[in-house]
Amino acid sequence: MTARPLTIGATEGPLPPPILRDGFRPLFLGAAAWAVVALGLWLAALSGGPSPGGSHGALAWHVHEMVFGVAAGVVGGFLLTAVPSWTGQPKAAGLPLAAIAAAWAAGRIAMLAPDAPGLAASAVLDLAFPVVLLVRTAMQVAAGRNWRNLPMVAGGLLLLAGNGVYHADMAGLVPGGATAGPEIGLFTIVLLIALIGGRIVPAFTRNWLMMSGRGEPLPVSQAWFDGLVVALTVAASALWIAGAEGPLPAAAAGLAAVAHAVRLARWQGWRTTAEPLVLVLHLGYLWVAVGFALMAASLVATGIVPRAATLHAFGAGAMATMMLAMMTRATLGHTGRKLAADGATVAIYLLVTVAAVARVGATLASDLHQPGLILSGLAWMSAFLLYVGVYGPKLWGARIKD
Repeated sequence: MTARPLTIGATEGPLPPPILRDGFRPLFLGAAAWAVVALGLWLAALSGGPSPGGSHGALAWHVHEMVFGVAAGVVGGFLLTAVPSWTGQPKAAGLPLAAIAAAWAAGRIAMLAPDAPGLAASAVLDLAFPVVLLVRTAMQVAAGRNWRNLPMVAGGLLLLAGNGVYHADMAGLVPGGATAGPEIGLFTIVLLIALIGGRIVPAFTRNWLMMSGRGEPLPVSQAWFDGLVVALTVAASALWIAGAEGPLPAAAAGLAAVAHAVRLARWQGWRTTAEPLVLVLHLGYLWVAVGFALMAASLVATGIVPRAATLHAFGAGAMATMMLAMMTRATLGHTGRKLAADGATVAIYLLVTVAAVARVGATLASDLHQPGLILSGLAWMSAFLLYVGVYGPKLWGARIKD
């Protein structure tokens, strides 16, 4: 195909390859592939194989990579695609996008064996991507005077801070940071789901109900209630990360669970079973309510509901499901394809749901911990591997309308 001019802001030149035309393309593909590789390495380490992460330890490496490797890569792809659209600013493409994606990949390589370049150098390599993402997002929001999207800047700042706290612990500066840092990152993802999900889930549901002729009742959103949900999310998450105990954090978590459940119920998700591409958004958001319910239970019944159940409900449940929901939808929409889930896409959603249920179940039933862990890991890897296989050619290829 003959190259034609490409205008990206004030820059003109030949078209870059399709994989470098949109921020979601290299980062969604890279994050999905890394989700398979990273979890495979973790399961191998649990089975007695080589331990990734060097002196960081395999467990710390695993937790770090799930949040600051896989999830941060998906968040980066989303922000690099959505923020330019929201603010009217130029998008990253071509060599600048390649550099951003390379920064993300360099962090993953460095964290595999952080002692090789040295802990300081590996920290710099790992933190380069969130720094670039934060600066670019902040500059575009400011340039477009799009203050409504300042929470996206705050989210980027919190992800960077959480990753920084992790590395500070590894440097001996912040004891406990290897636990607190990834938790800051995970709950930042939960907060972004509450913020972004609160905008897109009811909007996409409303659009589908109208287009499919189902009509009323439509999803209901109220600004004051949405604000309350976000406030409760922040309060419960902050108390949890701070290690607070007693009735106050339990009550905050319980109220957050109820608020998210009520919010979700008002979005009419049960009426979207005919379109899995929409239904999965509701299923992903449901895990947020489940996560806070488990958080409240773990604070009340410490010996019965472990903390790990909460973390995996948010990580394997809300985070993973919403990631794949948005990755599949964005890939279809931005590559010129019909917004409808085929059989392979439904299989992706089923597999990630099995992974989440099995992982949370493994923490609650000690007798089933090992088989639950294995089932969860295999289902997780299969879901992301299927995304790579089915959606990789779409990410790598040009828009079908080009």
